[in-house]
Amino acid sequence: MSKTIEITVSPTGETSVTTKGFTGSSCRDASKFIEQALGQQTSETLTAEFHQTAVTEQQQQQRS
Repeated sequence: MSKTIEITVSPTGETSVTTKGFTGSSCRDASKFIEQALGQQTSETLTAEFHQTAVTEQQQQQRS
């Protein structure tokens, strides 16, 4: 899956940023400059991809 950042602007001017194809916290790094340009963040919804990677990393650390 290719990595994409989707920006949606509602008719009232509210914006949302959605990342696709990123794993773990890399989505935050990729979209940081856009979020800063848009202004103050009001909410955040993390995807299953974000959480799945975090669990996998924890399991690998426990095995070491």
